[in-house]
Amino acid sequence: MNILFFLSPKQDLMYVYDDFTLRQTLEKWENNRYASIPVLNRKGEYVGTLTEGDILWGLKKFHGLDLEAAEDVPIRDFAHKRDYKAVTVTTSMDQLIEAAMNQNFVPVVDDRGMFIGIVRRQAIIRYCYDRSRAAAAEQRRKPEKQEKRVPISAGVQ
Repeated sequence: MNILFFLSPKQDLMYVYDDFTLRQTLEKWENNRYASIPVLNRKGEYVGTLTEGDILWGLKKFHGLDLEAAEDVPIRDFAHKRDYKAVTVTTSMDQLIEAAMNQNFVPVVDDRGMFIGIVRRQAIIRYCYDRSRAAAAEQRRKPEKQEKRVPISAGVQ
């Protein structure tokens, strides 16, 4: 199965650029309920993942930060607890599932390293669930093979 089947394209996603200020990031993030978002550079390359926790720890680091000061702090200055590993469109399903077990989403890049979208863990779980249900339904449709039984009296003289 091609992972492009699961891809949520870049134009449908929320992401930030690494040169966004904290204020720009917060304003963009404000109306969304994502716990983590991709971070890109201006060339369009995936450079990491920013989480709500990264923002909170960054605020602690820049103690006394107010909204005006937030205009001067680029988001690249915030440490990332963990960056999600990006995969390419040629990644196998096994590798994709393995990555999704440890991340909410899996960033996808093209062969030039340009960010093209994400695969959400939910899409992979949905695919596996649908396949499991289809296999179970197929199993129910197959008639059970009857075992041939030899009568007890057949071998008795």
